[in-house]
Amino acid sequence: MAGGEAPPRTSRAGSPPAAPAHPHARPLEMLLRRLGTTDAKQEDKLAGVLSAAGTFGTFQRRLVALTFIPNMLSAFFLFLDQYTLTAQKPYCNTSWILAVGPDLSEAEQMNLTLPRAPDGSFLTCLMYLPVPWDLASIIQFGLNQTGSCQNGWIYPHSKKRSLINEFDLVCGKEPNRDTVNTLVLAGLLIGALIFGFLSDRLGRYPIILLSLLGFIVFGFGTAFVSSFYLYLFFRFGVSQAVVGYAISSVALATEWLVGEHRAHAVVLEHCFFAVGFMFLTGLAHSTRHWRLLFLMGGVPMFPLISSFWVLPESPRWLMVKGKVKQAKQVLCYAAAVNHKAVPFSLLEEQQLLGKKAAKVSVLDFYSNRHLCKMTLVISCVWFTIAYSYFTLSLKLRDFGASLYLRQVVPAVMELPARLSCIFLLEQLGRKWSLALSLLQASILSLLLIVLPQELKSLMVLVIMLGEFSLAATVTVFFIYTAELLPTVLRATGLGLVSLASTAGAILSLTITSRVPPILPAFLCSLACALALCFTSLLPETQGQPLCDSLEHFLQTSAPKDVAQDAGSRARQKSQDTLPSEDTASEDVSEEAAKNALFNAQMLKLDPSLLTSSDSEVSQGRPAL
Repeated sequence: MAGGEAPPRTSRAGSPPAAPAHPHARPLEMLLRRLGTTDAKQEDKLAGVLSAAGTFGTFQRRLVALTFIPNMLSAFFLFLDQYTLTAQKPYCNTSWILAVGPDLSEAEQMNLTLPRAPDGSFLTCLMYLPVPWDLASIIQFGLNQTGSCQNGWIYPHSKKRSLINEFDLVCGKEPNRDTVNTLVLAGLLIGALIFGFLSDRLGRYPIILLSLLGFIVFGFGTAFVSSFYLYLFFRFGVSQAVVGYAISSVALATEWLVGEHRAHAVVLEHCFFAVGFMFLTGLAHSTRHWRLLFLMGGVPMFPLISSFWVLPESPRWLMVKGKVKQAKQVLCYAAAVNHKAVPFSLLEEQQLLGKKAAKVSVLDFYSNRHLCKMTLVISCVWFTIAYSYFTLSLKLRDFGASLYLRQVVPAVMELPARLSCIFLLEQLGRKWSLALSLLQASILSLLLIVLPQELKSLMVLVIMLGEFSLAATVTVFFIYTAELLPTVLRATGLGLVSLASTAGAILSLTITSRVPPILPAFLCSLACALALCFTSLLPETQGQPLCDSLEHFLQTSAPKDVAQDAGSRARQKSQDTLPSEDTASEDVSEEAAKNALFNAQMLKLDPSLLTSSDSEVSQGRPAL
């Protein structure tokens, strides 16, 4: 052909092939992939500084180790109600008879003053009313006029001091355990909102200290309450401290650690949460007074809070807030602890990258469509996980399992479940690990529907295996969520998705006791299947750089919007930062790619011209 043009290819019938439905799709996809790779290299240069300061040296090990005890105490304070509200068998206090018979034994006193049920046992909330007789007349004629307890209650068969027998929560005053659990969950819900917002506003380190202070005030302080209502208020407060610490500590570890060390740290934190659960069970079994439990749980916080001064603020958070000087100081401090030296050139790059502070608000979760969609998907999955986990726990209680069996065995099983996450995350990545654990939980929930209810031992085993799968799911998804959210709104996002998690737990407590037994298991299986579908909408984060700002969340629904946003980001970068010599050629190719993408959309160029321009750019020649 003249001019060096290749003849058009024809099909077997001799006619030209049909034109593609979207002629610009392939070149645009190639350019978008190039832009994403280039942006990742430029926008996560802090990872290079963190690696230079030591990927997992003395500083990082100390940071992770300091989170172990608070995580143990989080489980300790979060589940204490199950041991302080144990059922007690009360009898009316009938000490009035001791005025006429001071030498009566407790058994003789009860035999004379308490009415009996048809089976011969003493009635718990009734007594014979006092009469002005002598002891001989009472023994000879007996008492027959009954009434409610007038002078309180006694607990002759109780071996431990609990809230029930200290505040006489019996005979119509019994607290509803589900109501108490709902109050604790409400504290988690409100605390997630407040502390998540404050952590992004004030920093990770101040909120960690504030949460530890909450452990002391509301955890240790519960041992000195004088009424049950004050006890509930302190439980509400300590649950807020628990969720505040969980959000801030995970955000701090995520932003300080690099690569798989980040996942290992969060897995170990969750393992110590399970250890705290077992520690609580052992202490509750051997401790005779409920106040001692709170004292023993709060005492370790005093030396711990005084040693947290060695933890510096997150350098990523400092960078996005424009506090470059403080970020360089904490990075140099970490390098000094690890006996490393950060190159001066890397620190100067941070000076340029962190020149301008990011301006964000909670409203960005609504205005940024991509971030909004991703947050909704994450929230749906968290809602499913919490609902399923609480439903299985409540179903285990319905099968008549003892309190210690319901607590010890799941806690022991959680340790290998969470440790197995290390292998899953390294071999399968975040997305497939989450999908595998959700699939297993869905199948086990389905088995609860198929298996006959008479096989209680088998049903209990299936429930425990379901809890095993969901425990692994929680750990995997906690890491996944922290990596998906941008640094500038990471703690706020964790707080928002914790809202969905708490809502799922509250819904489980609300409907489990009001619907047929088979329905909760069916809803668990259905919810896990839906969450598995939602998981496919999330991007993989393994091996990917952490995103720090909202610039990563482009509107991918319209290619034109992508091109315009890419062009605006390029102009913004040219105003805010100065290119260094070693990235000059990279910036040129990036700018050429952005221009090609922009022109392809605005001028509707032929895709063959765009492809040829792209190849020429890659060879370093200007496109004609």
